[in-house]
Amino acid sequence: MEIKHGASILTVNVGSSSIKIALFSVHNADKKIFEAAVQNIGQPSATFTTPDSTTHMVVSGHIAAAKLLVSWIADQMTLSTVRAVGHRIVHGGPHYYQTCLATEETLAGLRELTAFDPEHLPHELELVKLFRHLLPQAQHILCFDTAFHHNLPTQSRLLPLPRRFEALGVRRYGFHGLSYAYIMQELRHTEGDATAGGKVVIAHLGSGASLTALHGARPVDTTMGMTPASGIPMSSRSGDLDPGLALYFANTQGYSAQRFNQMVNFESGLLGMSGTTADMEKLLQSENKDIRAKDAVAMFCYQVKKSLGSFAAALGGLDTLVFTGGMGENAPKIRAKVCEGLEFLGVTLDAARNQKNARCVSADGGTVGVYVIPTDEAVTIARETSHLINKVTSKE
Repeated sequence: MEIKHGASILTVNVGSSSIKIALFSVHNADKKIFEAAVQNIGQPSATFTTPDSTTHMVVSGHIAAAKLLVSWIADQMTLSTVRAVGHRIVHGGPHYYQTCLATEETLAGLRELTAFDPEHLPHELELVKLFRHLLPQAQHILCFDTAFHHNLPTQSRLLPLPRRFEALGVRRYGFHGLSYAYIMQELRHTEGDATAGGKVVIAHLGSGASLTALHGARPVDTTMGMTPASGIPMSSRSGDLDPGLALYFANTQGYSAQRFNQMVNFESGLLGMSGTTADMEKLLQSENKDIRAKDAVAMFCYQVKKSLGSFAAALGGLDTLVFTGGMGENAPKIRAKVCEGLEFLGVTLDAARNQKNARCVSADGGTVGVYVIPTDEAVTIARETSHLINKVTSKE
């Protein structure tokens, strides 16, 4: 594949076991030229996906994955045309929430905050350093996943702990912010300002999963708290737990804090409940013959439904429900299970539309509009990056 374009923006999205990149025109941040990814890093099932192919290979770590991606890009285009690189940073802690240049001072400040997100932040900062070395001609921009929820109302933001910890940055941050920002722009574009400004709940149901409640196009609450491990159950994350379990496992299993963290982030959720897989598609295929798979699916849908109901209460009603993320976009059965029994809120699905993954899946005459909107964090990163480099350039 030969890529022909002018000046461009590269986006970098680093996960705990993946790196996704995408290229955009610097003149149109909505125009995606290509995307590629290395997933399941460090696992036998690692894959390298480009627009032309998917290859299974051994990829030892994030550095190796990043070098593989940049090497592939260099074979397709002239790297000097990359004007800016937008990096997704999952956690900015209490001080970093506005898109900014990746200066030495900022990166040093973020390195001091790795305790807020030890699963993501070290990898991300390591990769920012590497991409700055590999693409020295580009401006490197940091886009924070926690920015979207930074101004949550006090009653949503505070955690019920001794108040002195608030000064240390212990609070509800919320995540998937880049995804939520994209969905809100799409909702406004397709359904209008009145819909986007109403009482909205967005369910981002992917490997990581969360829900956010919005009113007046501003977030008023979200399921994730100080870390991405909290909230509803996810593929391998537990979501919210009784805090007493940490002491229980320490006393009965000899678990250290690190071992407990490993369990709740990588061994729990759908994977832990089923005992077989974190893949919802596989669980749905086997739930009729595997009781643990059935339990995992039911538990996940119940917790999503419960959070949705609590957010409707917080909003004083519900006008719009949006499903996004891998499961939210592609699993009609999950949407049906979540919405079943919510007719009292005005949520009624059209079975045929839902089965087709239509954009609007609510029944005609229903009081709540239910939509399926594919998300694209890379587009949000590109938009944020383009806005900042244009702002910086205009000042020069």
